[in-house]
Amino acid sequence: MRDMPITIHHHYSLLKHNTFGMDVKASQFINYKTVDELVEVLACLKESKQRILHIGSGSNLLFTKDFEGTILHSDIKFIEEVPRDSQHIYLRVGSGVVWDDFCARMARENYYGTENLSFIPGEVGASTIQNIGAYGVEVESIIHEVETIAVATGQPRIFQVKECEYGYRDSIFKNRLKGQYIVTAVVYRLSLIPVVHLDYGPLLEFNSQGEKPTAQAIRDAVIDIRRSKLPDPKEMGNAGSFFKNPIVPVEVYQQIAATHADVPHYVVDERHIKVPAAWLIERCGWKGKQHGGAGVYEKQPLILVNRGQATPGDIMELAALIQQSVFEKFHISLEPEVNYI
Repeated sequence: MRDMPITIHHHYSLLKHNTFGMDVKASQFINYKTVDELVEVLACLKESKQRILHIGSGSNLLFTKDFEGTILHSDIKFIEEVPRDSQHIYLRVGSGVVWDDFCARMARENYYGTENLSFIPGEVGASTIQNIGAYGVEVESIIHEVETIAVATGQPRIFQVKECEYGYRDSIFKNRLKGQYIVTAVVYRLSLIPVVHLDYGPLLEFNSQGEKPTAQAIRDAVIDIRRSKLPDPKEMGNAGSFFKNPIVPVEVYQQIAATHADVPHYVVDERHIKVPAAWLIERCGWKGKQHGGAGVYEKQPLILVNRGQATPGDIMELAALIQQSVFEKFHISLEPEVNYI
């Protein structure tokens, strides 16, 4: 490993690599810049039989302790156009590109598809694994294909979007093939003509303006919404939405609605309803509450925050208490969206 032309950091602090602000360490940290470097690193790590974890910006995980092994991070950064058709442009993007930088560029070019997903923290590679979503759009809707490297063999494999098994905040990379492939680039398919999704709250006002808004206008509105209710991780550690919005049988929703007529809900299909986790948490009295150094954000109860001195245990205990109270009151099990490491 020492002869490799890349830097290996030992006993490396991960404070800047997780948005919860947990000051834990990794035995080794490697930032690779090319696919060839990644393949070489994987071959060396295979010989040493070290535990491997690949991360993006650490915006969807909670380190519960020091990581005994090697953490890999992509610094593959490029955006290049590949052949377009009459209505779409295809852009191949390196996995290390900051997601919102990509969204900003697409909005400036007035390419439609990323604007509703603006201001989501993280990197391009992670977007495909988490199937990030916001304001009526999930990233799977604009993914054409995903380029990967197999951890075990170092061989490349391209996944077509249908092979990625996308679901709500889910993908084949989070489940059946978890830890088996590393994303190196993504090809996105964006629209050259206005295709907009304006069914969420404050975005509805665009529908009364007659002409379809530009991608930049929608992006600006989304950023304003997110800034108004979400804490900046640089100021208050957090990982965004901590829990998934539960999808429950219609009968469970009806039982809740019988005593809480104001319960928000979204029809998934004729047998299932999605209920906002934030509403459930707030109705259990958790909004603004604190546990140790951790707390529930006062503007958005779906977000757990590090108020400055939180330990991983504080965050996990708070999450468990919230899950318990929601289950006791509504008989619904909240599932964390954040990964515990």
